[in-house]
Amino acid sequence: MPASPSPDAPWPKSIFARNLTRRSGILELMDDLGEAMTTGRGEMLMMGGGNPGHVPEIQAVWRQRMRELLADEANFDSVLADYDQPAGNPKFREAVAALLNREFGWPITARNIAITNGGQTAFFFLMNRFAGDFEDGSHRRVLLPLVPEYIGYADQSVSRDLFTARKPKFELIGDHSFKYHIDFDRLDLTDDIAAIAVSRPTNPSSNVLTDDEIAKLSAITRERGLPLMIDNAYGVPFPGVIFEDVQPVWDEHIILTLSLSKLGLPGTRTGIVVACEEIILEISAINAIASLANNNIGQALTRPLMESGEILHLSRDVVRPFYREKSAFALEQLESALPADLPWRAHKSEGAFFLWLWFEDLPISTRELYQRLKARKTLIIPGEYFFFGLEEEHADWPHRQECIRLSYTQSEDTVRRGIAILAEEVARAYA
Repeated sequence: MPASPSPDAPWPKSIFARNLTRRSGILELMDDLGEAMTTGRGEMLMMGGGNPGHVPEIQAVWRQRMRELLADEANFDSVLADYDQPAGNPKFREAVAALLNREFGWPITARNIAITNGGQTAFFFLMNRFAGDFEDGSHRRVLLPLVPEYIGYADQSVSRDLFTARKPKFELIGDHSFKYHIDFDRLDLTDDIAAIAVSRPTNPSSNVLTDDEIAKLSAITRERGLPLMIDNAYGVPFPGVIFEDVQPVWDEHIILTLSLSKLGLPGTRTGIVVACEEIILEISAINAIASLANNNIGQALTRPLMESGEILHLSRDVVRPFYREKSAFALEQLESALPADLPWRAHKSEGAFFLWLWFEDLPISTRELYQRLKARKTLIIPGEYFFFGLEEEHADWPHRQECIRLSYTQSEDTVRRGIAILAEEVARAYA
């Protein structure tokens, strides 16, 4: 009989288990978020997580929708007690397709829509569908045309590393701002590229790829016969946490993901995939195997808003101004708190929930800065985690060790206090 596992001789791990159980940036982020929101509530200054703010007008909408759902007993019982199809509730999928068709003229139907248990799950399915080890012995990768990129992608591989990434071009703006751009001259699409993936706005930097950059990526992928995956968790048409005037895009070779989380419904775990019918069928098949069915609550709460188009009004006129104001407040606090002679820049704030700070020639790593701040009950995210996929020759790129992600979704008091502590520790590091 095999011996029971022990700390010295644990059960052997498959490659799948090894990749998904190792200490990762997203695990550390969510552990810190959980600590701050539960045992550390009122003590920890949570400046690192991606939890949405509690927008009063939006919270009121969800409470009202819940009351309406409860009042419709038959529908409520069905939402809680019945499985939906693996691709999602048919009526919800029809409502989303009709909205996107009506607003943007996209030639889609419910057969172009699939629901997943959050956008993170959608990308886990998609990344491993297109890249990894293949039966012919080849290994294919996803190209990230610009890093830093979303921390949650980094450790999603169920085989070997999934990503290859490219350094961005820098546009310096004024004394304390900058913006990343895709360096199309150095995109270098090698034969092992299976897909291109971007987030828009980008978590962590809030960078919004311009319409021209998206058009170029679309043309490149169409010409090469590759999919272009666009993570729209913060973007337009909903949830609308985007401060630039950009046009959402979709085509047969584009896979677009949307989410209800940033509308104030992260607990419902509702991701939305817009893709060609073949990919939707595949997502449905993976859903059935991995999770049987999806969470019904988010679809039930928001379906009337999709049907009426109210979701667009809430995104444009409530959600966007709320976060734009919070972003402006946080930037004001940085300008006030950081010494004028320090070499710092904030990425142009174009959306999402974060400020991305660059401390050029920082004498310590941002991992050490993170530990110093955590000791003072202030949580940020060190930038190293967001630069995955770069080739070996860029391993010593100093910029990787000079950036942090700072969330501004908490109360003004939390943001003010957190930035004041950050400024003290940064000044101490440069001293």
